[in-house]
Amino acid sequence: MHRIIAVALVAAAVAVAPTSAQAQDKDIVETAVAAGSFKTLATALEKTDLIATLKGTGPFTVFAPTDAAFAKLPAGTLDKLLANPDQLKAILLYHVVAGEVTAAQASKLTSAKTVNGADIKIMAMSNGVMINQANVVTADVKATNGVIHVLDAVILPPAKP
Repeated sequence: MHRIIAVALVAAAVAVAPTSAQAQDKDIVETAVAAGSFKTLATALEKTDLIATLKGTGPFTVFAPTDAAFAKLPAGTLDKLLANPDQLKAILLYHVVAGEVTAAQASKLTSAKTVNGADIKIMAMSNGVMINQANVVTADVKATNGVIHVLDAVILPPAKP
């Protein structure tokens, strides 16, 4: 059941991308599932029991990698992560910032602390915004409990000493 909900939520995010400035009546998970290009993210959220968290009150800012972004990971990496929910959860939480950070706000920042505890690097450039080495390909997808910024790559937290 959670998987179906998660898949539906990711699909929502992609479907609403062209109208991202409009307010949505779905939470972050529902928005993402409805979009259709976040099936891998939905599976990862289900595997790590993060669906309930991202359906919570928030607000949250989620830097959501697409299925194509997950496909860019080295061969076997995704399977290893899915088999290690703790490591996968740490990576997923590295894609979430507490509070709602719009693209306009993000473009004025150089970093932000993630729910994972580590900072992400934010770089505003003439052609858009980068989060670490990932490009924001769609910004400000509104949800009832926050905002989604779509990434073209999975970002990885720094290794712990």
